[in-house]
Amino acid sequence: MIQGFSACKLTVTSHTLAASLHSLSLSSLTLSPSLSRFFWRRSCSISPAAASHLRFQSPEMAANDRKTPKLPVKGKRNILITSALPYVNNVPHLGNIIGCVLSADVYARYCRLRGYNAIYICGTDEYGTATETKAMEENCSPKEICDKYHAIHKDIYEWFDISFDEFGRTSAPQQTEVCQAIFKRLLDNKWLSENTMQQLYCDTCKRFLADRLVEGICPTPGCEYDSARGDQCEKCGKLLNPTELKTPRCKVCQNTPRIRDTDHLFLELPLLREKLEKYIEEVKGSWSSNAKQTTASWLREGLKPRCITRDLKWGVPVPHEKYSDKVFYVWFDAPIGYVSITACYTTEWEKWWKNPENVELYQFMGKDNVPFHTVMFPSTLLGTGENWTLMKTISVTEYLNYEAGKFSKSKGIGVFGNDAKDTNIPVEVWRYYLLTNRPEVSDTLFTWPDLQAKLNSELLNNLGNFINRVLSFIAKPEGQGYDSAIPALADGLSSESHDPTKKLAERISAYVDQYIEEMEKVRLKQGLKIAMAISTEGNGYLQECEFWRLYKENKPLCSLVMKTAVGVVYILACLLEPFMPSLTQEVFKQLNLSTELHLSLCDEKGDVNKAKIPWEILNAGHKIGKPQPLFKELKDEDVEFYRKKFAGSQADRILRAEAEAGKVAEELKKTKISDGGKKKSSSKSSNDGKNKAAPEPEITISRLDIRVGLIKKAQKHPDADSLYVEEIDVGEEQPRTVVSGLVKYIPLEEMQNRKVCVLCNLKPATMRGIKSQAMVLAASNSDHTKVELVEPPSSAKVGERVTFPGFEGNPDELLNPKKKVWETLQVDLQSNGELVACYKDVPLTTSAGVCKVSSIQNGSIR
Repeated sequence: MIQGFSACKLTVTSHTLAASLHSLSLSSLTLSPSLSRFFWRRSCSISPAAASHLRFQSPEMAANDRKTPKLPVKGKRNILITSALPYVNNVPHLGNIIGCVLSADVYARYCRLRGYNAIYICGTDEYGTATETKAMEENCSPKEICDKYHAIHKDIYEWFDISFDEFGRTSAPQQTEVCQAIFKRLLDNKWLSENTMQQLYCDTCKRFLADRLVEGICPTPGCEYDSARGDQCEKCGKLLNPTELKTPRCKVCQNTPRIRDTDHLFLELPLLREKLEKYIEEVKGSWSSNAKQTTASWLREGLKPRCITRDLKWGVPVPHEKYSDKVFYVWFDAPIGYVSITACYTTEWEKWWKNPENVELYQFMGKDNVPFHTVMFPSTLLGTGENWTLMKTISVTEYLNYEAGKFSKSKGIGVFGNDAKDTNIPVEVWRYYLLTNRPEVSDTLFTWPDLQAKLNSELLNNLGNFINRVLSFIAKPEGQGYDSAIPALADGLSSESHDPTKKLAERISAYVDQYIEEMEKVRLKQGLKIAMAISTEGNGYLQECEFWRLYKENKPLCSLVMKTAVGVVYILACLLEPFMPSLTQEVFKQLNLSTELHLSLCDEKGDVNKAKIPWEILNAGHKIGKPQPLFKELKDEDVEFYRKKFAGSQADRILRAEAEAGKVAEELKKTKISDGGKKKSSSKSSNDGKNKAAPEPEITISRLDIRVGLIKKAQKHPDADSLYVEEIDVGEEQPRTVVSGLVKYIPLEEMQNRKVCVLCNLKPATMRGIKSQAMVLAASNSDHTKVELVEPPSSAKVGERVTFPGFEGNPDELLNPKKKVWETLQVDLQSNGELVACYKDVPLTTSAGVCKVSSIQNGSIR
């Protein structure tokens, strides 16, 4: 027995070790997929590259924050935020991102928005068997693997707008210093014991083998998979101890290892149980339900001594003479990485980590990590006897699954961080989709059609449409809008005199209070849902007020409506910043506001009360910027393309890409080359540069040439009982001949001398011998038993163009039928509940007002 350890000498058999390791569920820890470690060489000195630590800053953070580390401020809410350290041997997939770094980022941004003094700490966990295995695969050292994948993680998180205050590495010297100091305190306080374990030893490699460096036949009856790993059989899924494998072999040299005794150090968790339970009792009300359940299960089953050392070379060395050839086990040293990375951020790190009276610790992770943060890490800190800042709140996610299966780093299944970047789908869309799908209480599923639906319906048609309608109308020149200036309110005019505005302000104020309540409880998904509900309220407000009509009939009231609406745009931009920061940046740019000066939801500044008076948020006369569409539609063909592209594993994708490259190479071989080394070209191809078609413009409703028309004459088609032939004045020298299939629905007498909406730039089509030069728009019910004409106001001018507020641009001279422009747009043309004809929820508008149908609600227009 050595000085400083409790008097406990125990021989641990392979079965005892298995039970100990399996009860830990170590193989599922996100901080390190494998908690056993194998290091290429012992190294306490760290190279400058390995010791480097990168600080991430969000663009909106002030310059002083970038230069001077933040420290706790007495009297303020000081919040220390961490997310589980991502393991550095692979590329993170979307499940990893939402489970840890993205969720923590949303809360960190929320804290800054509220004016709290918060820092967000994270970094890569760089020790472990998985690192060595990956290094062997790529024929390099573990350090080179860590350098490579740390850079990959950094790039992905920067693209995802993750606003770390410090993103460090557990290979930094600070990790060794802090980890060894904690160990010495535990040793001095007699919370450590020695035990003997049995492990596989390779005489050829002259080292103990970590579980992932051993393969053999699975001992499970009926399985007998011949390549089962030392920690788990991939075929049957059973957790294993390396000594249980039949005919084990070393993965490095393929020779058979032998069982050998080795002494190790254990943390006496049973002796620390009383301290741990007292701590848990005080804070568990701030833990998510899955964290409470997992922790209760561990305590109910009984705590066991946990090994904190391994027979490896690459890691934090154990500062004790007898164990100087060992390193600390990953479950012990990885959570200490939060502390050491904070020490990289500031030399005064103890003001954050040893200041529980003034600092609140919030930790984010996937469910696999729970016991390491609710049992082991706090027990370690409690055992030192020092005044540590212990976790107050833990937010734990379940699994995000992919299509029909699970995301898997080891198998390369799913969409990975670099994949998301390469799709050209904007980062705010990815963040929004992952957060609306955040698995807070149960597993959720990523599917491409669901991503498409949320983008097109919620972001494009709801949020983007509302913001663009408001800003585009304000930006219109005087006589059509406000020439980009926030309108002033007429003297004596207030919300009290306009019931829709008063009720809107009451609802939004209530929503903001609910948003804050949910975000304080780290219910991020619900917070986002509430923010999006405000956008829905805004759209409803615009429809109810009919601002386009008010502008002509009651301009002072229209000014109140638009000044209120643009205030709601500002509120939305603030509330959505934690979720979609790049979107907020763009909206503030279009509002011509600085995020550093104006982005705030702070009680001290009275920002929350602004929601009650949105018409007072932006000053009259303030000039906004240039409005632009915020989102772009994701089409069915895009979804199908991505589903095929990301089907199977990454290895499958590489094989498909190589096969495709092979086909291209074969085609190139068939290409005839002239003696001069130039490809022979035909006279047709020689003019390719001249004849190359211009890129197809974006499909938008402004490409349709819809006009107010007047039916001068209508009669039945001479050769078709179901067709009318009309002569329609659309403002040209001669009326257009139009053939319509309306005989069954509208009596002939109702077709005479009637104003209608006419689509004038379709390609003419011959129908039973008569060429139709346009199309009359009509709405039908769901079973097509009832059809009604879309009618402009009676005072609308014949020939004037029907427009869609917020959608600018000139129509095509003639729509190309091959491009399916009309077919693409038509699906979003319908009558709403108020009988107004709309594209999505934007009304078909003339100078005299909106176009309507007689009685068909929610009918399809074509």
